Amino acid sequence: MNRINNTLQNENTLLSIYFTAGYPELSNTVTIIEQLEQAGVDLIEIGLPFSDPLADGPTIQASSTKALQNGMTTTILFEQLKDIRKTVSIPLIIMGYFNPMLQYGVEAFCKKCAEIGIDGLIIPDLPVAEYNAHYKTIFDKYGLINVFLITPQTSDERIRFIDDISNGFIYMVSSASVTGSQSGFGEEQTAYFKRISEMQLKNPQIIGFGINNDTTFNQATTYTKGAIIGSAFIKHLTENGVLKIKDFVSKIRA
Repeated sequence: MNRINNTLQNENTLLSIYFTAGYPELSNTVTIIEQLEQAGVDLIEIGLPFSDPLADGPTIQASSTKALQNGMTTTILFEQLKDIRKTVSIPLIIMGYFNPMLQYGVEAFCKKCAEIGIDGLIIPDLPVAEYNAHYKTIFDKYGLINVFLITPQTSDERIRFIDDISNGFIYMVSSASVTGSQSGFGEEQTAYFKRISEMQLKNPQIIGFGINNDTTFNQATTYTKGAIIGSAFIKHLTENGVLKIKDFVSKIRA
């Protein structure tokens, strides 16, 4: 069974952390992953930096820019991760934009992910219909889960289509804004969380965007399986480097 599916069967609320590969320093990638697992995180999203990250707010954009300046590439990331399964057992997901994957070759990219132990991909700019028509067979061939995003504006029909072709979890974007641009959830977002919960989808949902502390984590997970923290963790890395990662995680779990 894919590690993501195995983890989703856990009865506990799940915490997923996003960070940008190659940030703050090019060599930090593996250290951050290992420390996040040791701190008790359930899933890790490894950001493949891209020059035009449309869905990302200024904090993650800045980390991507710095990672690219540090020299991070797809090839270097795969090289850094080649032995990651010797020390890390939790699910690992690469989150990135489709252009670098196309340049690398979609099947070659998926094959390499499978070889090093990546469990899934999140590709915000790959249309669902395009994936289903042209790439799903490749993902299935290499045992990779493709995670799709939904927003408050996504129609019920589209959500059910995404649910139908998904085999892991659905990334539930808390609002239509970019990452890192919120501080807490209002009535409108809570109603959205409840509406999706009442749809009784077959795939569990994990909420991202706007979760930055224990309060927002608990709010987000009232109706869902888990929550994803990105910008707040990047800010922590900016201020502390790779030190005190366990302190960051323990405050979210408080």
